[in-house]
Amino acid sequence: MRLSTVILPVNRWSEGGRAQWVRAEELGFHAAYTYDHLSWRTFRDGPWFGALPTLTAAATATTRLRLGTLVTSPNFRHPVTLAKELISLDDVSGGRVTLGVGAGGDGFDATALGQEKWTPRERADRLAEFVPLLDRLLTEDAVTQEGTFYSAVEARNIPGCVQRPRLPFAVAATGPRGLRLAARYGQAWVTTGDPKLYETGTPADSDAALRGQVAKLGTACEAIGRDVAELDKILLTAFTPDRSTMLASLDAFVDFAGRQREAGFTELVLHWPIANSDFAADQSVFERIATEGLAQLG
Repeated sequence: MRLSTVILPVNRWSEGGRAQWVRAEELGFHAAYTYDHLSWRTFRDGPWFGALPTLTAAATATTRLRLGTLVTSPNFRHPVTLAKELISLDDVSGGRVTLGVGAGGDGFDATALGQEKWTPRERADRLAEFVPLLDRLLTEDAVTQEGTFYSAVEARNIPGCVQRPRLPFAVAATGPRGLRLAARYGQAWVTTGDPKLYETGTPADSDAALRGQVAKLGTACEAIGRDVAELDKILLTAFTPDRSTMLASLDAFVDFAGRQREAGFTELVLHWPIANSDFAADQSVFERIATEGLAQLG
C-alpha cells in the first residue's frame, strides 16, 4: 500500500503554497494531488488557484514526488486543450504526472461557463466520450475525430508524453459506465466511498460498501478480459463516516488503513490539513502518520 496526499490550491505560492509541496516530498508521500476545480464548496469565497499551473510549479519545486489531479472533469475542460497542457506538464515534471479524471458534479464548476447543470446521465455521456478521445490525443501525433460532444481536427501533440504510451489515468467511478471506462482506459481507479453513507452511515457500513465497489471493478475488468490486479485502487479519504477520527492519532489511522488494505486498496490519499475547514487536523499527527503509518501495518 502507498500513501499520498492532496493539497488544495488555496495558498499563494509565495505564502506557503510551495512549502507544502516540498514538505510532501520530504515526508515521503508517494504522490501529491490537487483538485481541478474553478472553486469548491466552502472555499468558494476565498483563494483558489488553477490546478495545472499549480502542478507545473510543484514539478519545478520537487524531484521525486508524483503529481496529479483528483480529479479533472468535462465540466470546464476540453480534451484537445487538456491534452496539450498535460503533455507539457508531463515534460516539465520528467514523467511524474497522473491524470485523475471523472464525470464531475453539479457544483460551481457546472455552471461557471454559462451552461445549465448537466444531469448525472449527461455527465456520464460526456465522460464516455471525453476519456477515449483524450487517450487518442495523448498517444497519437495527430487526431481527427468528430463526436457528439467533443471533436478534434488534426489536433497535433508532438512529441507526446514522457511516459509511454501516455501518462496514466486514474478514473474516478462508482457506477457501471464509469467502472467500464476505468477497466478499459485506467491504470488506476479512484473512489471516495459511498456518498449515501457520509452523514448517517457507520464505518462498518462504509467498509462493506468499499469492498462492494472493489468487487464491481473486478467484474468490469473480467468482462473485457483484464486482470483487475493491473489497476491501482485509490481511496480519496475524508468522505467516509470515520473521517473525523482517522487522522486523530497514529493508531486510528493504522486501524483505518489496515481495513482498506484488506478491502483491496493499494493507495490512500490524505488531505493536507487546512485549519478551520472540514480538513482541519493536527499537523504533527498528520506528519507522523505520513512517516510512520504504513510501517505500522506490518
